[in-house]
Amino acid sequence: MSSTKGKADQPDAAPAALPETVAEFLTYLSAQKGYSQATLDGYAADLAQFEHWLAGRSLTLAAPQALTRDHVRGFLAELHRGRSAKSSMGRKLSTLRGFFKRQLQRKRLVIDPMAGVKNPKAERRGPRALNADEAVALVSPAAGTDAADGSVEACRDLALAELLYGSGLRVSEALGLDLDDVDVSQGIVRVLGKGSKERIAPLSDASRARLKEYQRRRGELAPELTEKALFLGARGGRLNRRQAGRIIDALAKEAGLARHTHPHMLRHSFATHMLESGADLRSVQELLGHAHLTTTTRYTHLDLARIMRVYDKAHPRSDESDSS
Repeated sequence: MSSTKGKADQPDAAPAALPETVAEFLTYLSAQKGYSQATLDGYAADLAQFEHWLAGRSLTLAAPQALTRDHVRGFLAELHRGRSAKSSMGRKLSTLRGFFKRQLQRKRLVIDPMAGVKNPKAERRGPRALNADEAVALVSPAAGTDAADGSVEACRDLALAELLYGSGLRVSEALGLDLDDVDVSQGIVRVLGKGSKERIAPLSDASRARLKEYQRRRGELAPELTEKALFLGARGGRLNRRQAGRIIDALAKEAGLARHTHPHMLRHSFATHMLESGADLRSVQELLGHAHLTTTTRYTHLDLARIMRVYDKAHPRSDESDSS
């Protein structure tokens, strides 16, 4: 979660040692909240950045009772001056809210330094998604391409891509699947999402076919058959995020897509295409595993041009409707 894009996210670039209050907070998030290691790393980076900023003012998170709202606002102002993205600032403030809430619970604080501090208003920008033709091209490689060469790696890559697009899984959810989480005959997959929340996701017909073929050949990647992971790397261990990213981008390039494509774009595409095809928002929320409906509503703002075309064609007060 931490950024390395220069000064925007790093008002003070030097690393700061994390005090015991932060270590205890991270342990709490791991043991009690079930946060992933990637999330914990992001929290740690945000708190280390704030700790270093505080150190320049002879303050520290080790003594949270000395911190006030003015200190938080000063840190936020520094991020503004560094032209940090509003989404990044919002994330850092969320990290600080969690930390200070924990200090209040542990009676290390009486007044919350975050009281009255609001997140910067986020830019109105929907997630990037492929259009339907691009998505289908990515998961349907043309003859003669590496993705259609019949190797077990190509079989695995297409099974992963179909699952991400066909079921809308997060890449971490797909890579976290074990063999017994997938029931191809029933057309379902058991997914462990954020906060260790489990849900059942349906499999598309194409995904069922790809997964069935991959499961048949999976042993070619793991001769010992001791690894429980569904998706395996070349050495027989669980496929990792970096490898998955390279796989999806390679499939996109072979499909002739001009832009860089990452695994999460397939999840965005799933949600967008479901809503464009008439799926209701609540159902898409359940399929994506979103805890809050407001998270899913991002996808309703993606295609304003399409909405306007539908309006112009269908609404009785539209000039185009009158002429048709």
